[in-house]
Amino acid sequence: MAKNGLGFTYPNPLVGSVIVLNNKIIGEGWHQKAGEPHAEVNAINSVKDKSLLKKATIYVNLEPCSHYGKTPPCANLIVENDIKKVVIGSVDSNSKVGGKGILHLQNNGCEVIVGVLEQECLNLNKRFFTFHNKKRPFIILKWAETQDGFIDKLRDSTSENSPNWISNSYSQQLTHKMRAEEQAILVGTNTALNDNPKLNARNWFGLDPIRIVLDRSLKIPFHYNLYDGSVKTIVLTEKAPSKSLNENAHFEQLDFSKNLAQQICDILYNHEIQSVIVEGGAQTLKTFIAENLWDEAYVFVGNTKFENGLKAPELKKAPNEIRKISDDTLKIYVNY
Repeated sequence: MAKNGLGFTYPNPLVGSVIVLNNKIIGEGWHQKAGEPHAEVNAINSVKDKSLLKKATIYVNLEPCSHYGKTPPCANLIVENDIKKVVIGSVDSNSKVGGKGILHLQNNGCEVIVGVLEQECLNLNKRFFTFHNKKRPFIILKWAETQDGFIDKLRDSTSENSPNWISNSYSQQLTHKMRAEEQAILVGTNTALNDNPKLNARNWFGLDPIRIVLDRSLKIPFHYNLYDGSVKTIVLTEKAPSKSLNENAHFEQLDFSKNLAQQICDILYNHEIQSVIVEGGAQTLKTFIAENLWDEAYVFVGNTKFENGLKAPELKKAPNEIRKISDDTLKIYVNY
């Protein structure tokens, strides 16, 4: 149930909850959107006969919150409803919670069991935990390459500003699903200039990701899609523009001569971005690979050849998983 909130709960974690009495589910719920009720609230509210709660067990994949944010603390709600047994998958490493929810429950007479299916619960919230534990977003590298290892054809001044498609329509739809699930997407200057991308999730239901673009000397024309104002867009540059563009355009300065990937992570952390897809181009991807700042990589190998062009990045390890998507091959790498 917690997975149902993927893409909608940022900056909150994914949380689902089930209430059980005599081996029967009597209530369930999940956190659907940031600012709306948490999973435990929805689960408790779904129980028709509240008198049953004092005999029931509540299961939740993440420690109930103990602080006042946009909603009241869930640990308090559990105590107020006299639920005496609480089963928790993983402890919340957010400093605002960090064991305080468990302590509040124990201090109020609840039996608390922690660590059930813990690894599955940690993996479910890999974005949230990476952000709070490593002080950076969860980083996904993604690119498409040809059978002969090219990421793009060679471009010149006469080339069209549009993508040279490598993957099939199913792979492209899966890419839009990923965009709807992750909080942000990042591209380099050449990708933006060559493809004039919108970087949205138009082929899948969900929210469009925050757009991030590397543009050292502001080469990307302001009439390009990235500046259409439709979604928050962060431009990483050495200089700020002379005029204000729109309320969704944010300019951040960085030093392009050193530790570029780490600087990007620091800026995105300050913007409270928990996950980012690095979608291109080749040099931008290689920067993150060189600094070993990535968690997963999705490499779509299309059923085509360019014979020459821009070489795709290389990962010095075997894929953890290989899938077939019609006549494409998807290689998935894990780096954690």
